[in-house]
Amino acid sequence: MSHMSKSRAGILDAARRMKLDTVLLDKAFQVQTNWHVLTGAICCGKTTLINALADRGYRTLPEVSRIYLECEVAKGRKLEDIFASTADERALTKLQRLAEYGLEAQETVFLDRALPDYLWFWRLLGMDPNELLEHCFHFRYASVFILDQLPLEMNGARIDDMAYTDLLEEYLTRDYMALGYAIVRVPLLSPNERTEFILDQLGRQGLLLEPHRTAETVPE
Repeated sequence: MSHMSKSRAGILDAARRMKLDTVLLDKAFQVQTNWHVLTGAICCGKTTLINALADRGYRTLPEVSRIYLECEVAKGRKLEDIFASTADERALTKLQRLAEYGLEAQETVFLDRALPDYLWFWRLLGMDPNELLEHCFHFRYASVFILDQLPLEMNGARIDDMAYTDLLEEYLTRDYMALGYAIVRVPLLSPNERTEFILDQLGRQGLLLEPHRTAETVPE
């Protein structure tokens, strides 16, 4: 394993120093939804879980960034260039907002990441998260689940990647809580058990409606 590079450590330290504006955090939400956010660090099993819920007939919103990256890579671009681009981050954020605006607020939908996830990614690129923060108050999600990370393959893993993953999970938790959400942690279980865990949690809270539409993808 290599030690974390000074440049990577500096980026993470700078990102940690970018705080959310407490005045903006007092804004009221505009639209209450019946949408449920599934989020977490890399290698947490979000996609598998979203697919499992789609197989049960629930409407899902796939991870917008994954679709965007696949399209850009198909054009011949390199992932590292996309990840380092503030223009691409703004484009991704816009696509996420458009995707959410295309949903019906009262329909049960499971989202693979949501707009507040981008607050951390903005920080990483030195972008002021408060510019995005006000948009996070348009829709209020019915619930937010953060998935515990699956065991990482340690062969060839780097310390800086692990530090990034840990910080991503930490700030996802911090940011959603700062927005007033009660986080539900999804433990390490089999995909079927995780699906049952989430549906049971929502059923107990009276938040789960019967599925009546199939999964959809974000239009190109």
